[in-house]
Amino acid sequence: MEEIEKTRRRFLRVAAIMLSLVLAGGLVFWLTLPSVSWLIKKNPTETAMMKFRAEQARQQGKKPRRYWKRVPLSRISPYLIQAVLIAEDDKFFEHEGFDWVSMRQALETNIAKKRVRRGGSTITQQLAKNLFLKPSQNIVRKLREAAIAVKLERELSKKRILELYLNLIEWGDNIYGAEAAARSWFSCPASALTLSQAIRLASILPNPHRFSALDTASTRLNRKRRILAARMLRRHWIEPETYDQALAEMGL
Repeated sequence: MEEIEKTRRRFLRVAAIMLSLVLAGGLVFWLTLPSVSWLIKKNPTETAMMKFRAEQARQQGKKPRRYWKRVPLSRISPYLIQAVLIAEDDKFFEHEGFDWVSMRQALETNIAKKRVRRGGSTITQQLAKNLFLKPSQNIVRKLREAAIAVKLERELSKKRILELYLNLIEWGDNIYGAEAAARSWFSCPASALTLSQAIRLASILPNPHRFSALDTASTRLNRKRRILAARMLRRHWIEPETYDQALAEMGL
């Protein structure tokens, strides 16, 4: 009995030590996360993704370039806002940073295809990654992304998160944000984007380096564009006449 009691005490000591280490590690992890409260009123002058692209360019012997012009959400076409929400994060205004259903579906798809085909990340998670993290694929980075997403949701409004996201994401080589994307692809400000132009821009996310908003021959892009337009119509965000006109302009 005495030996059993010694073993029990030894186990409890080890368990207590392990728990203390886990808690200490978790505390250090949380305390080393970047602050996000300054984003409530201030705008970033550079993101981790921009730094990463600049370093890539230098390593390739090229001069880093960046086309980026920030605008308030009120100067971004409602069509683009709606199309991006449907394309990237359909439940953005309903979740608190994570879309568990989409994450489960993405995992099932990736397992079935035996490779990563879907990400399942929300707009908040994508903003966390673009702002603060390098685009590496490892568990520590994913944990930091999730933790930063929690902080963003706690401290920023949904409108502010969406505004930052639309102003910071990549929309092609050296193109960042909706304003630069609209001017680069369609020679107009983001506020003047038509429905068909907005759908074309949303359709190349999240792979703007692989696809072109001007591509009308891609079966994959055209299928995605039809889906985006159809969902906007079903939600009564657009009128049937506007829907038909957009499809005609996209040659669908």
